[in-house]
Amino acid sequence: MGLQPLEFSDCYLDSPWFRERVRAHEAELEKTNKFIKELLKDGKNLIAATKNLSAAQRKFAHSLRDFKFEFIGDAETDDERYIDASLHEFSNFLKNLEEQREILALSVTETLIKPLERFRKEQLGAVKEEKKKFDKETEKNYSLLEKHLNLSAKKKELQLQEADNQVEQNRKHFYELSLEYVCKLQEIQERKKFECVEPVLSFFQGLFTFYHQGYELAKDFNHYKMALQINIQNTRNRFEGTRSEVEELMNKIRRNPQEHKRANHFTMEGYLYVQEKRPAPFGSSWVKHYCMYRKETKKFSMIPFEHRSGGKVGDAELFVLTYCTKRNADTIDRRFCFDLEASDRPGVPVTMQAFSEEDRKLWMEALDGKEALLINLNKANAKPEGSAQLDKIGFTIIKKCISAVETRGINDQGLYRVVGVSSKVQRLLSLLMDSKTCSEVDLENSVDWEVKTITSAMKQYLRSLPEPLMTYELHGEFIVPAKSGSPESRVNAVHFLVHKLPEKNREMLEILVKHLANVSKHAKRNLMTVANLGVVFGPTLMRPQEETVAAIMDLKFQNIVVEILIENHEKIFKTLPDATFPEPISMSVSPPNAPPRQSRRQGQRIKRPLAVYNLCLELDDADSHSSPREDTPTGSMDSLSSQSPTPAFSSSPPGLLDGNDLIMNSGDLAGWTTNLVIAVVTMMFPGRDFYDVYPFHVPPSKAKEAAASSMVR
Repeated sequence: MGLQPLEFSDCYLDSPWFRERVRAHEAELEKTNKFIKELLKDGKNLIAATKNLSAAQRKFAHSLRDFKFEFIGDAETDDERYIDASLHEFSNFLKNLEEQREILALSVTETLIKPLERFRKEQLGAVKEEKKKFDKETEKNYSLLEKHLNLSAKKKELQLQEADNQVEQNRKHFYELSLEYVCKLQEIQERKKFECVEPVLSFFQGLFTFYHQGYELAKDFNHYKMALQINIQNTRNRFEGTRSEVEELMNKIRRNPQEHKRANHFTMEGYLYVQEKRPAPFGSSWVKHYCMYRKETKKFSMIPFEHRSGGKVGDAELFVLTYCTKRNADTIDRRFCFDLEASDRPGVPVTMQAFSEEDRKLWMEALDGKEALLINLNKANAKPEGSAQLDKIGFTIIKKCISAVETRGINDQGLYRVVGVSSKVQRLLSLLMDSKTCSEVDLENSVDWEVKTITSAMKQYLRSLPEPLMTYELHGEFIVPAKSGSPESRVNAVHFLVHKLPEKNREMLEILVKHLANVSKHAKRNLMTVANLGVVFGPTLMRPQEETVAAIMDLKFQNIVVEILIENHEKIFKTLPDATFPEPISMSVSPPNAPPRQSRRQGQRIKRPLAVYNLCLELDDADSHSSPREDTPTGSMDSLSSQSPTPAFSSSPPGLLDGNDLIMNSGDLAGWTTNLVIAVVTMMFPGRDFYDVYPFHVPPSKAKEAAASSMVR
């Protein structure tokens, strides 16, 4: 089990367990900071002294081998597991180079030291500053709150009102800071995987280039390197999608925290101050407790907790509630008070103080207290109304849009990623959803509707359905096989679950997935690989019923499910699954084996591939310009959703890899890589010349000659 997600709604409860989870995230970032600091120190030693090169490499390798990334949630994607295992693989290669004492190229500073220093200063350093602000604001908030609660109820109403306003403003500021700090913590936890590993991968590329022995080893390492780059790019793409969803959820909760409280077995929970009476002449004291109440069993539990004393949790107390009564201001010198009586202590009420009048009303309502304001909130049953349905009109809309896309724009770059103008999309969707005008709309021949408008309208229709196409009920079951298991078991599990969908949902899904498979076949032109389509349609076809950070962390697994559907659509939709449910998939946490390296052929010297820093889709000369930007990143070349431990050759078109085409003969790989390098670097470093970034590459004329001579398929 990795780090637990930090829910934005918990920022408003600020419970002891929330603080424990925050400290766990902080400790992990501190561990990462120490790791990067040590790695930087080792890297500089490696560059500075050739006489200590062997020792520095050994230490560097040791650091890589012993470090392991933590992850948020209960599982990792295959890409993330390969990224985690990559550090151990890098360590093995460093051991092979231990005897080499050649001078390391100056480019190591640019490819390794600076990116890690930048990440440590700009990202981890920013988190440290946020932590200082958060700790300072915590101290200020609860100090001011205690001072405020100690105000006498006999003071003038104007003074009390001013004090209330001051506390409320300070509380809002504290919640704002808490939300931002939690968001930043989780963002860095996700970002660090590719931000830390990618510079290390760049370092290895430079190492192989400048050392003759390393260059020989690069042929063996090349397959793993390319697969890892795909893992990194896929993880980056999923991170971008996840980050936008998390920010949207944070903004929703910021606007209305009460409406986005997480469902749990407690009717009410939060902090209350409990009066503890002392013998004369000491009077009484008020101690802050975190309280929880279950209406079904009338069990009330409270735990003393003080934020300012290092977050020490006291002993829990549990009792069965008998009654609750509101305390008026004329009976006690404090506001917002009410009394509870336990069944085992009849006649001995416990006085409690809420944070505000509104907070007391919520507690009184939950505890069925006397003089409580009974407010019936039926928010859980409220559902957004929309006219989108899986009816005859809905099928007509999807079929018309698909036909128009395949006729007019199947080769458009960034298809389904480039969004249309919102007003045009809404106008088209309203025409299509009206039974009177739907048949009159001609999408295939009309120039009034751009392809991006049509694709955006289709996605908007799917999002507007009362529930996602793959249903809320089966959402969790679809996610499970994407988290673990063999490729075959994943496909079988998804195959079985698709046939559990309602007939209309399955029929609509089949139409859509068949179209997406056709789109992916044109990926050489439209750049929409299976992985990219998964990023676009994962949140559209699947979404959880409750919006939480934990659910958003599963977004990457939704993408994998869509990738499985696209890659195996013929089997899934054209054949029936086994009569019995697939065997349970074991949630193995052991790192996967590294992809097999290419073996050298005896008696044969073949052309070695050029260095590739960031793999991307192969582009023709005419298509090597930057593609239109949109809300999700492009650049992922492959889908690894159904990757086999021993990938097989595929029959995809020349120059394009599919999900299983990860092994090819070295001659083809050399030509493919040569043709690919310039387009890749152009995408990675916009505005910079290729030879400024990689001066050690061969001139374009020789690269094209090499590509032409080796591209034989």
